[in-house]
Amino acid sequence: MLEDIGKMPNIKKTIQRAISLVGFIYNHTSTLSMLRFFTGGRELVRHAITRFATSYLSLERIHQEKTNIRKMFVSEEWNENKLSKDAKGKEVTKTVLMPSFWKNVVYILKVMAPLVKVLRLVDSEKKPAMGYIYEAMDKAKETIMKSFKNESKYKDVFAIIDKRWDIQLHRPLHAAGHFLNPEFFYANPQMEFNGEIIRGLYYCINKLLGDLEMEKTVHKELAHYKVQVVCLGPQC
Repeated sequence: MLEDIGKMPNIKKTIQRAISLVGFIYNHTSTLSMLRFFTGGRELVRHAITRFATSYLSLERIHQEKTNIRKMFVSEEWNENKLSKDAKGKEVTKTVLMPSFWKNVVYILKVMAPLVKVLRLVDSEKKPAMGYIYEAMDKAKETIMKSFKNESKYKDVFAIIDKRWDIQLHRPLHAAGHFLNPEFFYANPQMEFNGEIIRGLYYCINKLLGDLEMEKTVHKELAHYKVQVVCLGPQC
């Protein structure tokens, strides 16, 4: 999902510029030394499991160090460095002083941050994702929407999210897990009238059981669950 979004022209170009900036700094001892001086020793590179996640984390760090990076590339130390006269040096200086670059970095972070949280939840071993991922994706899209006043800013991103969600992440089990998560169900009793969630729940019941009597028992227990009966199961 993130990689597909990363292929959008404006996002792709901004990430490429960021990669070139970081690569240039880290490929030269003098620029790396300057960076560490201006950032107080903080690095720009953060490694993650996937290449794109690494790019996202680096973008996040670049944004955090924006002021220090700009100071570095207008400093006397940089202007006296022979690399500042080099073609690549001029190019990265241009990038750092380009308002549109920083504007696009902010845009990418607004789009990506909520989605990264969802993917971290999917990969997390601390909290079972099944009962949370459905809600997490809805929250992610809601957060992205609130970050922009104009729908055109996120329309194409949502098209990619919805496509990937339907193909890879959106499964009946996620809908069933969402319904059977008390944290969400009792906070939103109207959930039982959500056709998409209910279809996912019933699909799982039919698929996993396949026995009419057992299905009747499960539906009886579901009725108890809806009215918050504390004890569920044959022992009750």
